Amino acid sequence: MKKTFSLLAATACMLASLSVSAQDMSLTRLDCGTPQAPTPVNQRFSDTFAYGDLKLQFVFSCYLVKHGDDYLLWDTGHSMSAPNVAPKVSVVDQLAKLNVKPDQIKYVGISHYHADHTGQVASFPKALLLIGKYEWDGITAPTPAAGVNYAPFESWKKGDSKVEPLVNDKDVWGDGSVIVLATPGHTPGHRSLMVKLPQSGTFILVGDAVHFRENYESFGVPWFNHDRAQTVASIDRIKKLLANTKGTLIIQHDARDIAKLPAFPAAAR
Repeated sequence: MKKTFSLLAATACMLASLSVSAQDMSLTRLDCGTPQAPTPVNQRFSDTFAYGDLKLQFVFSCYLVKHGDDYLLWDTGHSMSAPNVAPKVSVVDQLAKLNVKPDQIKYVGISHYHADHTGQVASFPKALLLIGKYEWDGITAPTPAAGVNYAPFESWKKGDSKVEPLVNDKDVWGDGSVIVLATPGHTPGHRSLMVKLPQSGTFILVGDAVHFRENYESFGVPWFNHDRAQTVASIDRIKKLLANTKGTLIIQHDARDIAKLPAFPAAAR
């Protein structure tokens, strides 16, 4: 009898999860930095100098995932005090336009520890921080390495806020609808996010696993990446996931990918 009850309870939970993912999910892009002039990418973003005279417009993107009554914020962009590239509107103020308060954010997922992805994380101390273990190790090191934006994570470092350092992938709600993917290479613990929407299909938000389309198409590796082989392997994984799910790639820094999602405040569903 107990075994039957447990099976029924598990089935009910699974159906509830499936109901949420089927009925009430959305993905919204937030503008998390001010673009600068188009940037030459040949030397800095290709360790084989593959891009010639190509110049590209970089943008800074964050994303809000709604799952039933829960929310996950993916990356938090530049801080409001960042010179030249600070967002014109804070993440908190953009969320307010969606009638979402900071305390409603259940999870903050961080692709990696660089400042253009972590600048406003301190605005969400009630959220469970989802971050790669190696990224967390870098943030909490006695002397963080150059490029590690550790200061905004003080609440989590002190234990006042909760953190889950990820060793592998993370199925956030346990129903397969939102999965944090291990995609190391740009940094040691880099993560991407796969979101499966009931109407619009699958999207993969790649953090800095790739910086622009030409990186993705040619397996291009910036010279400053942590590990070349891991970068190439992560791009290969993303390509296979997109092929198997018939998904859509969202390159967070590529201005050409903004239109793949509805313009704020609208959302993909």
